[in-house]
Amino acid sequence: MKPCDQNLIETLKLTEQMIALATKGYEEREDDSCAILYGILLDAAFKIQELAEKEKLAHMKKGWWR
Repeated sequence: MKPCDQNLIETLKLTEQMIALATKGYEEREDDSCAILYGILLDAAFKIQELAEKEKLAHMKKGWWR
């Protein structure tokens, strides 16, 4: 596997962790500012995840992905 593909896999794993933390943090929040923080984290995770998935597909089309 190419290093760039491994980096994409790690990025996708990281976004899963970010989504899990944002969900947990939102459920356990104590005030509105925490809700804002975890909402931003969740939004960022979804945006990064979408970009990484698009890049993964691009690598697949190039025949790089194994």
